Amino acid sequence: MSMKTVLAASTAMMLAVPAMAEPTAEVLHWWTSGGEAKSVAVLQDQFKAEGGTWTDMPVAGGGGDAAMTALRARVLAGNAPTAVQLKGPAIQEWYEETGLADISAVAEENGWADVLPEQLAAHMKCEDQWCAAPVNVHRVNWIWGNKKILDDNGITMPATWEEFNAAAEKLKAAGITPLAHGGQNWQDATVFETVVLGLGGPEFYQKALVDLDPEALKSDTMKQVFDELRTLRGYVDDNFSGRDWNLATAMVMNGEAAFQIMGDWAKGEFLAAGKQPGVDFVCWPTPGNGFLYNVDSFAFFEVEGDDKQQGQQLLAKLIVGPEFQKTFNLNKGSIPARTDVALDEFDDCAKQSSADMNADAGDGSLLPSYAHGMALRGAQAGAITDVVTAFFNSDMSSDDAVQQLADAVANSM
Repeated sequence: MSMKTVLAASTAMMLAVPAMAEPTAEVLHWWTSGGEAKSVAVLQDQFKAEGGTWTDMPVAGGGGDAAMTALRARVLAGNAPTAVQLKGPAIQEWYEETGLADISAVAEENGWADVLPEQLAAHMKCEDQWCAAPVNVHRVNWIWGNKKILDDNGITMPATWEEFNAAAEKLKAAGITPLAHGGQNWQDATVFETVVLGLGGPEFYQKALVDLDPEALKSDTMKQVFDELRTLRGYVDDNFSGRDWNLATAMVMNGEAAFQIMGDWAKGEFLAAGKQPGVDFVCWPTPGNGFLYNVDSFAFFEVEGDDKQQGQQLLAKLIVGPEFQKTFNLNKGSIPARTDVALDEFDDCAKQSSADMNADAGDGSLLPSYAHGMALRGAQAGAITDVVTAFFNSDMSSDDAVQQLADAVANSM
C-alpha cells in the first residue's frame, strides 16, 4: 500500500471551516539562523494577531535535509504538520506521494495569479490546483564582500572569474582568506552552479543542470567549470569542513575573509547584525549573466480538524499578503514574490535583484537553482551534488569529474 493511500485513509477531505474555529498551525521549517529566525517571527506574530495558535517546529540545517527527514518521519506516522517549508519539484513529489491540501480558494479569493510571476507561480501548483504559497524570491548567484578589506587592498567586485581569481591571489598574498565557505554539500553545490552559469551562460546552464543533457555534462565547458572549482578550493581556509553557511557569512562580516559566494539570505545576517550595504559590505552578482532563483514556500498537507484547516487557510492568506511579503523580506534579505510590493524601504542590493529578475525573465536567463531544489527532483540533484562534493574534497581530475557527473545523472534517471 502506498504512502498516499495510507495517508488518505487517516485524513479527512477538506471541510467547510466554521467561522468561529480558532486557527491552529504546527509549522515545520529550517529557518534557525539570526536573520531567518527574525523573519519567521514576523509570520508567527501576524498569525497570532489574527487569533491563531502557532506551534513552532524548527529543524536546524540551512539546506533543509534534516527538516525533510523529520517531515518524512511525521508523515509515515500519520501525523503531518499543518504547514511545511517546501520548494521546487519537492512540492510535486510530495503531492504525488501523499497528496497535499488544495488552497485554490484562498489563492483565487486573494488574486494570486495577478500578482505572482507566472514562472514562479507554476512551482506552487499541483495538477493545476494551488498547493503551496510562495514567501519570497532569493537570488542565489551573489558575491558578498567585506568593504574595508576590499578598499584596503584596492579590489573592486569582480566581473569575470579571471578577475575573481586575480583578486583572490592578491588577498592570499596579503595573508587574508579570500573565500569564506562551509564544507557542506549544498554549499559546494551553490558555488558550483554559479560557476556553471558564469562560464557557460544561461543556455548552457539550462542544458546541463535543468535538462540534464549528456553532451553538456561531458563537455569541455563543464571541464572548465571543474577547473575553476578546483581553483576556488585553493582560496578557502583549512577549517572549512562542516561549517554552517551563516558562520561563513560571519567571517566576512568580522573581517576574517574577503568574499562569500552565497544567496541573498546572507544579507539577512548582515542586516540582523546592524551592518549596512555599501558601508560595511558590498553585493555583486557572481561573474556572468543570468539570475538563479530560489523561492521559499510553504506547502499544506491534508489534515483533520476545523482548527487546523482554518489555520492553513489563514497561513496561506498571510504568507502571500502584501504586508507580510514586505516585512518578511526586509528581514530575510530576499525580495517579495509579489510584483506589486513597493521596494522603497528595501536596500540597493534588493532593488538590483528585483530589476535583474524582471529583465532576465524576459530573455530566458531567469533560471531555477539546482543546488537549492528548484530545478531538479531529489535523485538527480543528489547525484550531481555527490560528484561535486567528492571533487571539492579530493584531488579528482576535471576529466574524471565530468565522466562521473554524466554517469551519476544517467544512473539516477
